[in-house]
Amino acid sequence: MSKTRQHRRPAAFRLGDDLVIVAPADEGDAAASHTVRVIPEPESATPTIAVDTPIPSPRRRFLWGTLFWCAAGGLMLLAIGLAVAGLIEDLFARSQELGWLGLVLAILATVSVVVIGVREAIGLLRLSTMERLHQRAADIILSDNRIDGRALVRDLIALTRSMPRLARARASLEGHLVDIIDGTDLVRLAERELMTPLDQEARGLVGAAAKRVSIVTAVSSRASIDMLFVLGTALGLVRRLSLLYGARPGALGLFRLMRLAVSHLAMTGGLAASDSLLQQMLGHGIAAKLSARLGEGLLNGLLTARLGLAAIDVIRPLPFAVLSRPTLTDLMSDAVRGGESPH
Repeated sequence: MSKTRQHRRPAAFRLGDDLVIVAPADEGDAAASHTVRVIPEPESATPTIAVDTPIPSPRRRFLWGTLFWCAAGGLMLLAIGLAVAGLIEDLFARSQELGWLGLVLAILATVSVVVIGVREAIGLLRLSTMERLHQRAADIILSDNRIDGRALVRDLIALTRSMPRLARARASLEGHLVDIIDGTDLVRLAERELMTPLDQEARGLVGAAAKRVSIVTAVSSRASIDMLFVLGTALGLVRRLSLLYGARPGALGLFRLMRLAVSHLAMTGGLAASDSLLQQMLGHGIAAKLSARLGEGLLNGLLTARLGLAAIDVIRPLPFAVLSRPTLTDLMSDAVRGGESPH
């Protein structure tokens, strides 16, 4: 049975009064001579957020492999330069017109290589900027720093300046920069305003690529054609996703994105997830009645979709804090409803 508590009438008093004491409940003797005793309640423990401590990379003494490839590349460039110089000299020895033509072609080739190298460097720098934005957003969500949040939102507005579809979202965010909003709420607001239309279009791109792979590999009779088509579709999908989110990578940047997406797919167990989803869809009885090519096409489509979802996680400049991360089930629902990307 519960104890019956004695209720007293409400009364007003001052904490500095001699008849008032602040003491725990177990100190009955110390408060016996006082008419009013205030029992302090224990403060609720503030929940702590566990943050993964980055594992320090092992310290390297000297990069002999980098030195080898740099030296080998330098020797190849010298060999190519000497060969071109010798060719131009031979052309001048034969005819002045051929010599000048060879010299002009060599200059054009050199300028083209320099321009391509600059574009690749810009693409890699832009990709690194997006990766830093992603990491900064994750840190701001934990620290709730208002100044860092405003700086991040300004960088996001500058990043999406060339996207006309986000003009209204950028104007709304610029209006909220003068408001008193915490850093975490600013990141979430930026994600809701900027990433919502991009995520919807990205889902359409991934779903359309998965359906194309499923259909082509199901009707194709050669494994080599299937492999080339799946590889080309995966590269095109990753490139379109990177252009959608504002990365604009070159060949080296696209190779890095593919490597990061495959690594993310392996770390998150995407292959096992796709296989289990295929088993849930088909079942043992239905799978026995379907052709092997149809099952293979469906599996290739699911793996392509999983690769696209991993690429979204890698390319997206903001982590998923407010919006839900797209899943294979969402893509299947879109396919059943007949939803496709507008592009």
